[in-house]
Amino acid sequence: MKLLVVLGAVVVLHLAACGSPPAAMPSTPSDWTAMRDRPERLIVVAVANPRGASSGSAGSTIGNYSSLQQYVAGAAARRTMELVKRAHGLREVAAWPITALRLYCVVLEVPENSTPDEVIAALKRDPNVELAQPLQTFASLSEDGVSYNDPYASLQHGFAQVEAAKAHATSRGNGVQIALVDTGVDFSHPDLRGRIATTRNLVDRDESEFQRDRHGTEVAGVIAAVANNRQGIVGIAPEATLRVYKACWQRSIAEGGGARCNSFTLAQALSASIDDGAPIINLSLGGPADELLSRLVLHAIRQGRIVVAAVPPNGDLGGFPVGVPGVIVVDTIGRPERPGVLKAPGHSVLTLVPGGHYDFGNGSSLAAAHVTGVVALLLAGQGPVAPQRLNTLLESSSAHQKEGTSVSACGAIASLRNASTCAALDAKPASLVQGVRTVP
Repeated sequence: MKLLVVLGAVVVLHLAACGSPPAAMPSTPSDWTAMRDRPERLIVVAVANPRGASSGSAGSTIGNYSSLQQYVAGAAARRTMELVKRAHGLREVAAWPITALRLYCVVLEVPENSTPDEVIAALKRDPNVELAQPLQTFASLSEDGVSYNDPYASLQHGFAQVEAAKAHATSRGNGVQIALVDTGVDFSHPDLRGRIATTRNLVDRDESEFQRDRHGTEVAGVIAAVANNRQGIVGIAPEATLRVYKACWQRSIAEGGGARCNSFTLAQALSASIDDGAPIINLSLGGPADELLSRLVLHAIRQGRIVVAAVPPNGDLGGFPVGVPGVIVVDTIGRPERPGVLKAPGHSVLTLVPGGHYDFGNGSSLAAAHVTGVVALLLAGQGPVAPQRLNTLLESSSAHQKEGTSVSACGAIASLRNASTCAALDAKPASLVQGVRTVP
């Protein structure tokens, strides 16, 4: 399955409420259609929203896992946005407040007698407006040691390339939470049992479709498939916990395949993942530079979160999220070497697919997933580790193999713990590994 960085179709989103009555989700079928299929006349505008929170959470798919306080739009922010809409002749499609940035954001449709560029230029001159930008489109970036009793473990060449088995003698990622911003995931897959703490559907209300999404299931499998359960494969961090935020919708082969998301859906997912507190955020997707999304990722990095992102097929490092300073950038083994870009397996990677099945996948999405798993191994049982320190450890661990240069979980853990080799580490049973804290 080949997933490209595309400036085309987009995804719709189920989000937190934005006042009374709630206005987060598109309210009419035509608004849903515009969000997904006709984004070219939609823009994102934000005004300051310094206060406002009420109980409740949006977008939960299994159970009521999240107990977040729901940040809502204040009366002043709503009044300001009404003035902006009237002044520029804009129609509201959807709206939501972003806790981390203290902003009230709205997706707006520009009038037929104006172009989005003209409206955005005018909005940027409006002192009431904090941010104005196009509704961008993003895509996922896949292409169509220890003795384990998992029957397909011997077929996991990527698992072997990052030396995960050797690292598992010391760490299996226990206690580490990972935010997976992607499509949905088959959370009933037997090789993910007990590994998913929270799911939030920020695209629609279709829970059955959530479980049929392939891309997120593939990425989740690489990161955290259960070890020694006599089924399937082994994840790089098989005792880490996933928090899944569906911000992209899976497209059928007839629609061109792949998965698509946009500024609106990704901002919701990033904001939710920041609020939930996971120390690692996996972004196996890519697209153009985006001011709103970059602000959110920079906010996460300043909090000490580790953000791992995949290089798009065209190799462009100026887009989102790879162009955001502080992001750990990952490409597939065999691609050209570039400064600051890590390498990990991304070809013929055996992983999970919906329906309790297994298949091979390709792409930098899966390379990023390998590195996310390695980061979880590094954080388990450790005190705070700064993002730059982790990136240095991963880069220094990289070794040239027959297939090309790859990050080594074993080498990175040895460096972190001041050991000469993995064999020199004091092995600890996975059950004794402690939790993880982020850098304040």
